[in-house]
Amino acid sequence: MQKLTTVEQFRSLAGESGVTMAVFKTTWCADCHFIDPFMPELEQKYAGRVSFVEIDRDDMPDLCSELNILGIPSFIAFRDGKELIRFVNKLRKSREEIEQFVERALEVADALPNN
Repeated sequence: MQKLTTVEQFRSLAGESGVTMAVFKTTWCADCHFIDPFMPELEQKYAGRVSFVEIDRDDMPDLCSELNILGIPSFIAFRDGKELIRFVNKLRKSREEIEQFVERALEVADALPNN
């Protein structure tokens, strides 16, 4: 998963015509580390359909404040610079919950007209 280090990188990737899944984490978050083992498999499963990017909430606090990221890990799907759907809460997320969310994000993207 590509780790973003600047707001400009985020805006560029979130502005693409495909679905970009931003995963907000921190280094000290145990629930964030819980998802690490299976995220590469999810990235592979959705390759060509979803681009996954990682954002450390502590490295980009202004962006996270702008996006109202409170709980981590949090997932927000973007396309054409607009938020499609989010999976944001303070609870640990299972692989099944994340897969269901990615599927919902793709359904939302498919239901919207392309810009």
